[in-house]
Amino acid sequence: MKLSLGPLLYFWPLEDVRAFYREAAGWPVDTVYLGEVVCSKRRPPKLEDWLAIGEELADAGKEVVLSTLALIEAESELITLRKIVENGRFSVEANDWGAVRLCAKHDIPFTAGPHLNVYNQETLVLLAGLGAQRWVMPVELPRETLAAMQAGRPEGMETEVFAFGRMPLAFSARCFTARAHNLPKDDCQLRCIDYEDGLVMRSQDEQPFLTINGIQTQSDTTADLIAEIPDMQSLDVDVVRLSPQAHHMGHIAAVFHAVMAGELSPEAAVQKTTRLTAGTPCNGYWHGQAGMNWTAPDLEAVKE
Repeated sequence: MKLSLGPLLYFWPLEDVRAFYREAAGWPVDTVYLGEVVCSKRRPPKLEDWLAIGEELADAGKEVVLSTLALIEAESELITLRKIVENGRFSVEANDWGAVRLCAKHDIPFTAGPHLNVYNQETLVLLAGLGAQRWVMPVELPRETLAAMQAGRPEGMETEVFAFGRMPLAFSARCFTARAHNLPKDDCQLRCIDYEDGLVMRSQDEQPFLTINGIQTQSDTTADLIAEIPDMQSLDVDVVRLSPQAHHMGHIAAVFHAVMAGELSPEAAVQKTTRLTAGTPCNGYWHGQAGMNWTAPDLEAVKE
């Protein structure tokens, strides 16, 4: 089982991005996904910056994958997508079916990203025929569905599970962060750069509910499936994904790696990771429940 660092979903200053990945070069992660998935207006980093960061990570021994946008709306975005697919150096994570088509057209092996909505074996077979070598399970699927899909996945197809981070739930043509500041999308002033882990949206009784991240809606809670690592190993999951947050990622990666290597018990690991999450931990989707739910171990006992 390998450990991956998913693409950065937030908009950070370029120097912060560079510093983050310089540190990540020393973390116990095998694969690093790079690139803009949410909004093409978030520049820099430009594609050239991501490629340069990728070279540094590759020199450090990491597998580098370039991630594509999940929602493409303009010709300029298609031009960038073509450049990503044809980069000639790194493999690609396709996050929309246009990217899948381009990878297949150029006979480029790819990872089927979590935004492709792969819910059954038939879709896995289709993607394998188009050149997919890995698929990332959508965050809302339960363990039982994964087990069924693992039983019939195409030969040679790797499975990756989103195991840590605020969960990406939906995309919209509207920019929620701009609207929160009474700004039009075309003049958003890139206000999402003010929120390193997204803008928390609260209910009328002031309870955290969702996280706004530009055109993306995320959970407020943070998925933490570290206690499920032994179960994932029994299901032959190949890759466990950590989604970046602004703080403590190196520590989180180290804890996940220790559990995967059998050096730390899942129970002890939960006590560590629940203190490091950007939002309250959750694992409901894995257990077939509401995604925001937290199923044993008892969170209050862990926090004491």
